[in-house]
Amino acid sequence: MKLTSAFVLGAGLGTRLKALTQERPKPLIPVGNKPLITYAFDHLMEVGITRFVVNTHWRAEAYPVTFPGGFYRGASVEFRHESPLILETAGGIKNAEELIGHETFIVYNGDIFTDLPLAPALRAHAESGNEVTLILRSKDGPLQVSFDHVSGRITDIGKRIDTTSPAEFLFTGIYIVEPSFFKRIPAATKLSVIPVFLDMIREGANLGGIVLDEGQWWDLGTREQYLAVHSHLVSESSHWIDPSARIAASAQITGATAIGAGVVVGANTTLHDCIVWEGASIAEGSLLNQCVITAGAQVSGIHSHADL
Repeated sequence: MKLTSAFVLGAGLGTRLKALTQERPKPLIPVGNKPLITYAFDHLMEVGITRFVVNTHWRAEAYPVTFPGGFYRGASVEFRHESPLILETAGGIKNAEELIGHETFIVYNGDIFTDLPLAPALRAHAESGNEVTLILRSKDGPLQVSFDHVSGRITDIGKRIDTTSPAEFLFTGIYIVEPSFFKRIPAATKLSVIPVFLDMIREGANLGGIVLDEGQWWDLGTREQYLAVHSHLVSESSHWIDPSARIAASAQITGATAIGAGVVVGANTTLHDCIVWEGASIAEGSLLNQCVITAGAQVSGIHSHADL
């Protein structure tokens, strides 16, 4: 099954990472010196997606700055703003209906990080006749979805329909959607997809799933998960040090440390498992362990497990 369009959720408030999302939306926080959302784009482009629609709300002005001209690696990036209220997942999809168009598309949460295989999900969706197919996992987070392997159908979410049904699967935040789904969502309404999915289950509609436990999956909702992603990636990469960073020869950079553009690191400084955003300055003799230093911050002294 060949798709070309994806709706990537970018409007979230990032409340669980509040110290890091004061000045930018969570999908734009840097991971290995790249905006988090670009990993979603890269992942989707592997299966032929060439057009992204992104909803925006909090710090929406940061998106066109990050993607000047509305492109990423040759793929188009279009934005649909939500104001004055954030419309949540279903409301966001409906609000972007005109841009998404009337073809099968993928929905992808912009604040997750994963390399699970997408191609099997596309095949399963095409073969099943589902209106919506959710990608599930049996690990890595809250297991809230009940799924019948025989029928391939989702039977409950969060025990809202049958309190005795076993909730054995994680909903990854990635799903394949037919355009008929738009008709289920009222216009200009703040609404999650979960109540819509539950209504589909009740009426016996084709809400299916596929379990994909291959690869890695993280919800970057906490600083611990944010650091953990870097620890995973560093085994596949050397340190992330932007060429424009100025690092004293006596500074020690260890562990899963990322240093962004224009960063200045003073002499006799030690950084271990730290993420340093662009334009930050670390004073001489500082000792930082598992810290996140935000853009433009000026930091000195000894800090551990802190957002600065």
